[in-house]
Amino acid sequence: MDVILIPGFWLDASSWDDVTPLLVEAGHRVHPVTLPGLESPDADRAGITLADWVAAVADRVDALDGPIALVGHSGGGAVAHGVADARPDRIERVVYVDAGPQADGVPINDELPVLGDEVPLPDWSVFLDEDLVDLDDDLRAAFRARAIPIPKAAATEGLRLHDERRYGVPITVICCEFPSAVLVEAVGAGLPWVSELAGVEQVSYIDLPTGHWPQFTKPVQLGQAIVSALEPPIA
Repeated sequence: MDVILIPGFWLDASSWDDVTPLLVEAGHRVHPVTLPGLESPDADRAGITLADWVAAVADRVDALDGPIALVGHSGGGAVAHGVADARPDRIERVVYVDAGPQADGVPINDELPVLGDEVPLPDWSVFLDEDLVDLDDDLRAAFRARAIPIPKAAATEGLRLHDERRYGVPITVICCEFPSAVLVEAVGAGLPWVSELAGVEQVSYIDLPTGHWPQFTKPVQLGQAIVSALEPPIA
């Protein structure tokens, strides 16, 4: 299967480097992407929107033949959901890595500190303790050294969805910061923040306890989880 890997905020395609070998070994063709504006620290990010990110990945889908899976980490999950909405007949499965399907009109994160037209990686104090589990000092330093500011509009504008066929695309949520039981309970309680997840017809969960960046803290286990999520269902 062709697997498009969508990074979260501040990361480019190389952030998947320690994960992709497991997918290749399992027989998949991997396509890690660098989203518009993340090409380099000096890239022009002015005017780049979340819709531009979705369109860029949809173009990658259009360039491929055969079954396609999307894997979205963190904010990349919102991009993946936008692409599933734009190309519901092309996507076999979406795998959300410490993320979930975003509702129509909801931004990825409009509370991060903004600097001009971009959002740099903020101080670690901005994040929850749960975000930072297993992200030791060396990993934090490596992350900060590679971090690229994201376009402001990509973080602050709402995701726009149009096609309810997206609900028919099977999904797997890899739960890191919080166990899957939290999501299941929230869906059962009808909480607004999981309203889009509640509408998906086929949902499975994989628990991978760690912080918000498992591609750095537990890359082998993340690769194994993604491979498991992409396995055909047992008849």
